[in-house]
Amino acid sequence: METTYYDHGSPAERWERAQLFFDARDYAGAAQVLAGLVEEVPEQTGPRLLLARAYYHSAQLHRAEKELRLIVERDPVEHYARLMLGRTLQRQARHEEAERHLRIASALAGDFPEPAQR
Repeated sequence: METTYYDHGSPAERWERAQLFFDARDYAGAAQVLAGLVEEVPEQTGPRLLLARAYYHSAQLHRAEKELRLIVERDPVEHYARLMLGRTLQRQARHEEAERHLRIASALAGDFPEPAQR
């Protein structure tokens, strides 16, 4: 089996490489590194969430949605995944579905609307 630059090194080295790609706004490169890492450590939320963010920023919205739904299914109170899922659905013009996730994300973050003044 031949390794490429994207899957070379230990999981920790690939995690660092993915973060460097992401920070450099090379979201497609980050996604290439992270896809293999997520396969190797599917139980870890961090790599999967960064993969979803890389997909989101590179306009791979269906892939982002898939990863975010897996995170939310495993951890329904994962605030940032809920927020990202809502935004991903918004970008797909699925506003009604997005609203539910955005409301939950706000509640989890403690962002409640102020009561109306009388």
